[in-house]
Amino acid sequence: MKNLGLFCLLLTCIGLQSCKKKEIETAKAGAEKPISVACYKALYENDTIELKINTFKDDKITGDMVMKIMDRPVKTGKIVGGFHGDTLFVDYTFFQGTYDKKIYKNPMAMLKKGSELILGSGKIETYLGRSYFAKDTPIDFEKVKYKFTTVECVDK
Repeated sequence: MKNLGLFCLLLTCIGLQSCKKKEIETAKAGAEKPISVACYKALYENDTIELKINTFKDDKITGDMVMKIMDRPVKTGKIVGGFHGDTLFVDYTFFQGTYDKKIYKNPMAMLKKGSELILGSGKIETYLGRSYFAKDTPIDFEKVKYKFTTVECVDK
């Protein structure tokens, strides 16, 4: 019984240490300077999406996105992900309107064509609280609303 208690204590210490290591890596990534910064804007009827992308040495992408969709609360949040070929896959973590107590997270895919990014749509599945694109259904980049064009970055 004493060995079982020691074993559980050891597992807890290992788990806590790995969490701390992830926090340190996240802090390092936050302190690292991006090698490039690009800003984009997509317009569709009365909707506007503003996107800022930071690219780092290890091809990691972070950024900010604000979605102003007609008759809906403004979505403000962060993106994290990377390119797979010519497609940018990110997780968009955001809150809606002024209520920042509930945080949402959605996967997004954007196809890079020249200097343009095309926001794709696809079937999203959720497993154990994590949303992702369904593997058996292709992401559609043809029948889309939002095409991002490059704009001058403006700090707010």
